[in-house]
Amino acid sequence: MPAKIELLKVRDFGEIITDSFSFARQNFKQLVKCFFVFSGFFMLAGALLLALHQSKVLSEMSNNAFGAPRSVFGTAYSNLGADYWSAIALLLVGYINLQVSMLSYMAIYRQKGNVAATVEEVWGYVKYFFFRIFGSALLVAIMMIGAILIVFVILYAISSSNTYLAIFLSFLLCIVPLVYIYPIFSLIFPIMVFENTSFGYAFGRSFTLIKRNWWATFGSIFIMGLITWVASFIILVPVGILNAISLITHFGKGTPFSTVTTVITAVLEALSHMLYIVPIITVSLCYFNLTEQRDGEGLLSRISQLGAIQSPAQEEDHRSEEEEDEI
Repeated sequence: MPAKIELLKVRDFGEIITDSFSFARQNFKQLVKCFFVFSGFFMLAGALLLALHQSKVLSEMSNNAFGAPRSVFGTAYSNLGADYWSAIALLLVGYINLQVSMLSYMAIYRQKGNVAATVEEVWGYVKYFFFRIFGSALLVAIMMIGAILIVFVILYAISSSNTYLAIFLSFLLCIVPLVYIYPIFSLIFPIMVFENTSFGYAFGRSFTLIKRNWWATFGSIFIMGLITWVASFIILVPVGILNAISLITHFGKGTPFSTVTTVITAVLEALSHMLYIVPIITVSLCYFNLTEQRDGEGLLSRISQLGAIQSPAQEEDHRSEEEEDEI
């Protein structure tokens, strides 16, 4: 039986990737159970509403194919109704629940000495951290969108009112800072859960931890994200093929998507979100790696445990020496 994964440990790039898969494999049943209990409903409901919205938009495009010309973006924008925003809200809640439940599982796993957490134990953490993480996620999103808008307004003002030039320059000037801060912001949620702290403290500590270790952290998160994206793409290939066939065979003849097609699309999209468990594990291992390099808490803990394990043997050796002296 393979040894249990020790979370608080110094790891290099390869070990972070390898241990992410190992941890997911060793705790597969419990992690998947937590996914369905805390995120499954929201992911499925959101994916179903989004699939229905997509079906409605594509149906309108098909019906208007021989009518008045209308842009794809115009058709999509005109259909951003309650179903679309409800889907976005459900998916957001599902993703936050996924983040909180996985981080809570790993926190409990560590506290119990590398023992799997139960759903009941994870539920206690989810209740405590959900709104804190949800509010922090909104704050991070507002900060990032606000920064992009400020850059856009400044560039638009100095680019002779050329909107396309402003957009192009904004993209160039925003992509580099966003790439830089992404691994830093990724550490905020693990810090909040593992250290039970506020957003402000986690925000500052994320910059402190990643100092001199940005490349390894970015590489681990990027590679795992790429692997997850490819796997998700493979899962969703049947969805794209099914939708394309339905759209082509019913082009200009009315609603192209059946209820069965919509449900299959929603289920596969919801299941694809389960893959994001592994990147959350990777980010968590990056946090533990950075924390251990900086504080050495895990090494000190293992040293103290080693002493505790050896002490009974030392006592028995001492008793044996006393018996030999008496003889």
